[in-house]
Amino acid sequence: MLGLLVEEGQVPGELAQAHSELKEAGILDAEDKISADLYPLVATLMEPRVIARVEMTGPQGVSSNGAVVGDDFIFTHECWPGDQESEYTPAEPETLVWALARMVDLHRDFTDATDSGEEIVSTMGALDQVIARMEAGEFEEPEAVAGVVGSPVRLAEVLAQLNCMWRMTVVWQGDGPKLNAGGAAVSALAVWDCGLEGYWLRELPAEPVVDGQVDASSELKVRRTSAKELWQLITDLLPDGSQLAAKSA
Repeated sequence: MLGLLVEEGQVPGELAQAHSELKEAGILDAEDKISADLYPLVATLMEPRVIARVEMTGPQGVSSNGAVVGDDFIFTHECWPGDQESEYTPAEPETLVWALARMVDLHRDFTDATDSGEEIVSTMGALDQVIARMEAGEFEEPEAVAGVVGSPVRLAEVLAQLNCMWRMTVVWQGDGPKLNAGGAAVSALAVWDCGLEGYWLRELPAEPVVDGQVDASSELKVRRTSAKELWQLITDLLPDGSQLAAKSA
């Protein structure tokens, strides 16, 4: 809605309610002029340099949070699972990694003191079947579940402790790995938070995954990791200054 007003476009009927809500909140005046207090947010949303998206799937559903980085301002946004509204909060560059880590509840755990690197290899089809059975209440019988679906027992044991799965994707205009020629640069990672079983990094299928790339026969490979390593991986997702500078080159 704000984007349409900035571009001086007509307001379609389906956005009439949003238009009214903005006026009621004092964000728009009688002439549809946007409050000056919103300039930093609107300017950042209209011309973002970096966009980070955090998708978390857990018992309460799916939530989509993230951050938007502009030339002069940074905003993070968060919402509750199933809620259409997000809360935008200004942030400083030095707090961005911390904010992204907090969105996925990254915390020190007992696994930091253990050897990481354990791997589990299976298929995406087996993963889906194990999760379905765990959600049906069979989480206390991992060996039986593994036997029925033909997955490694260790996979069922780990998923029996699953708290949530999350994916973090960062997109920017500039230098970096691209999904297609001429597109934006992108980096991403996918993680399982498995409580007492610790954190697991999904290495296959490797992120970012595009539509149609993965099916039931696709190889699944996860590696046990630590909060310390994940903090560094989140940091590495963000482009450095030289990569962003390529936009104006």
